[in-house]
Amino acid sequence: MPFSLKATTHYFTRTKDGGVQRVIVKDASDAQQIALVREHLRAIQQQFRNGDFSGPTHIHGQAMPGLAELKAAKPGQIEIEYKDVHAGAELIYRSADKMLVNALHEWFDAQLSDHGPNAKAGHEHHHNARDMTMQ
Repeated sequence: MPFSLKATTHYFTRTKDGGVQRVIVKDASDAQQIALVREHLRAIQQQFRNGDFSGPTHIHGQAMPGLAELKAAKPGQIEIEYKDVHAGAELIYRSADKMLVNALHEWFDAQLSDHGPNAKAGHEHHHNARDMTMQ
């Protein structure tokens, strides 16, 4: 990751059709870290849209739960939306395919474990508030 893991908190929120991955910089005045987070999540969005899941493989390993199913998805089976939020950014993953939704949930759980104290499980009702989203 191009930003400091210790300077951020990663939130992984499961939703009925996928999930939300939000990365927030702990010091909201740290413009450099915020820019790096946003750049990284935009790059992830583009890579995943192109079927390139090498980023998580390099960080979390080949056997990361859910990753094989995500790699096997056909173009368009997973919608990935990027948003700037206060002091960070988020990716919203959606799929109509239940197998892929389950794979996203497994992948989120693995990231929660791998990122340790710098990651937290989110709650769907918090995400829906949208009060932190910058348009």
